[in-house]
Amino acid sequence: MKAADNGNARPGAGNAADNGNARPGAANALAGEPSAYLRQHASNPVHWRPFGDEAFGFAAQRDVPVFLSIGYAACHWCHVMAHESFEDQETADFLNANFVAIKVDREERPDVDAVYMAATQAISGEGGWPMSVFLTPDGRAFHSGTYFPPRPMPGRPSFRQVLEAVREAWLERREAVEHNAETLARGMAETQLAAAVQLAGSPDPVDAGLLSEAVRVLARSEDPHDGGFGTAPKFPPSPVLEFLVRHAAVASDTADAARDMAGRTLAAMSRSALFDQLDGGFARYSVTRDWSVPHFEKMLYDNAQLLRAFVHWVRLGGNAVYTSEEAADAATRTADWMIASLGLAGPGDGTGGGSGRAEAFASSLDADTVVDGQHLEGASYLWTPAELLDILGLEDGPAVARLMNVASGGTVTKAASPLHPGRRLDGAEHLLWDRARPRLLAARSGRPQPARDDKVVAGWNGLAVAALAEAGAVLGRPDLTAAAARTAAYLERIHWTDGTLMRVSHAGLARGIGGLLEDYAFCVDGFLTLYGVTGNTRWYLLAEDILLAACLRFAADGTLVDTARESSQVFNAQGQRAGLEPFDNATPSGAAAFAGALLSYAALSGSSDHRIMAGNILSLLPPLATRAPRAAGWLLATAQAALAGPVEAAVVGPDGPARAELHHALLLSASPGLVVAVASDAGIPAAVGAAPAVPLLDGRTAAPDGSAQVFLCRGMVCERPVGSVAELLERLATMAG
Repeated sequence: MKAADNGNARPGAGNAADNGNARPGAANALAGEPSAYLRQHASNPVHWRPFGDEAFGFAAQRDVPVFLSIGYAACHWCHVMAHESFEDQETADFLNANFVAIKVDREERPDVDAVYMAATQAISGEGGWPMSVFLTPDGRAFHSGTYFPPRPMPGRPSFRQVLEAVREAWLERREAVEHNAETLARGMAETQLAAAVQLAGSPDPVDAGLLSEAVRVLARSEDPHDGGFGTAPKFPPSPVLEFLVRHAAVASDTADAARDMAGRTLAAMSRSALFDQLDGGFARYSVTRDWSVPHFEKMLYDNAQLLRAFVHWVRLGGNAVYTSEEAADAATRTADWMIASLGLAGPGDGTGGGSGRAEAFASSLDADTVVDGQHLEGASYLWTPAELLDILGLEDGPAVARLMNVASGGTVTKAASPLHPGRRLDGAEHLLWDRARPRLLAARSGRPQPARDDKVVAGWNGLAVAALAEAGAVLGRPDLTAAAARTAAYLERIHWTDGTLMRVSHAGLARGIGGLLEDYAFCVDGFLTLYGVTGNTRWYLLAEDILLAACLRFAADGTLVDTARESSQVFNAQGQRAGLEPFDNATPSGAAAFAGALLSYAALSGSSDHRIMAGNILSLLPPLATRAPRAAGWLLATAQAALAGPVEAAVVGPDGPARAELHHALLLSASPGLVVAVASDAGIPAAVGAAPAVPLLDGRTAAPDGSAQVFLCRGMVCERPVGSVAELLERLATMAG
């Protein structure tokens, strides 16, 4: 089973070399690639090639194995191995002479990363990045690992030793190499067969008891003292948090436990070094149990998911452990950080969107900061007591050092630590921090800053659209909803071309492969969420087009798959069987996200076929809910929405204060999976006699006196409409239960 979130928890290994030393025209070929990670390796003496038929064809022509290296731009250990091995001329010469080296950005090609991560875990028992995999020229893996050092270490050979051993096996024991590759591919095919989802037939209804049991299982792995689940390293459990918040919104014997777990985790993360206490935004994970030492890269997908989780906690009302006011502050600072630091101002413009005019979001900020030519992990974010004293003076400097756990013995280096309160601040401490924070932020802005990976990933921007749209509504920040709309427009304009959603763009141009299932699902969810907040049918219709295209692309033969066979080599590596990953990783699984998108679309459109399809995907849940709920958070969250109905709300009547008040009350509701349709043009179709674009609105009209009202429905069957906020909230509470 693939780990729920491998992250960068351990040094992983891998870089791919392309043999080109032996013949002309085989030099490093990465300079023109859209991926910042690939371009980081364009000056290596290794003759890297991008992943594709040309590189594998070259390996077949030369009859040499492929060395595949997978990483990403913000990865600290990727930088380490690059410096130690891929910038070394002697190592590069050996690679070039005996292998074809291929470099892959896991964020650009998650299909490649997923299959070779599974192979690496099967072969070596570990996983991480950089990932180092040795392949036959048709793409089947036969040996792999993660980070390999330049010199042998206890329990880990040097990279050169590995290269020499693989070369010797390829030349002297080819039959055994081929046998191992074929055995692994067959095993991976069997794994894919076990995870197959058939989309025909009537699915069983969601079992409420199964969801309560999942909460009990999660409680057994919770860390009630430090928040989160398990020990170190600790990752933000974003999909699980969404499930817990939804479960807490519905009366059950496990609702309080779900609320308590979610509150403890959200509180612990936002009060820790995982959260940038100066500028907002969350790091990828913590290497310590108490979240005090982060791994410093900041990813769009983490922050978009966590923004939504904090907004939903605000909507739920918080609890004594973590108030909705604290959560609103963390959400506000995260949203503002996303726009200021990851926002891209427009196609072809690599500048930040600090003006608030971001039109799309970059992928990440690096874990490292380059200082005097050296990659130093987290250097931008670390402080010593002496620095705090120098900036804040004798009165505030030592006090802030104590408050933020910055001591003479550093936690990341021997002298420096990140800012880490680790608890709720009291009134006097808040005043101290409010004085100190702007001065420290100004000082930090003068330091070298981490690099940004400016590629735009469709699915992650879809996550951002959903999060920002809801944040704007719940936090009273229409500028955030406007940012979501600009990003949606960018995705429509740049990524949605001729009925295909492209996964990646750079500098305003779509490049590379078509989107994967997760890209389609995240974008559909984002556009449907944006429609529910704004009432602009443009976003509903775009979501509908993309969802219908996804059904054709990933479920045409009645079996759901993650990819549309973008690569014959990946297909070969998994035994020539298309794959489906049911488990969440750093983001929700494509299958789980697609189930959620189908459920929301069915609620708005009345499509029973898409509701059935969602139910069939949820059939993956029963064996996972109690065996591995930490890896099935989004399936659980979607199941909670399905169990609630989900409740469908049609807001109709004249566009004015009364309708806006009813609409806003719905947007503040914590009802699991609630979908909202808002009539445009006072509910009058654009053409007289034509049905509204959103079927949920069909036949729903203003009250007899012409005033606004809300129809609450399940399966398009509606109760008596309500016209006051008080009655709306009362009815919602009853229906959610």
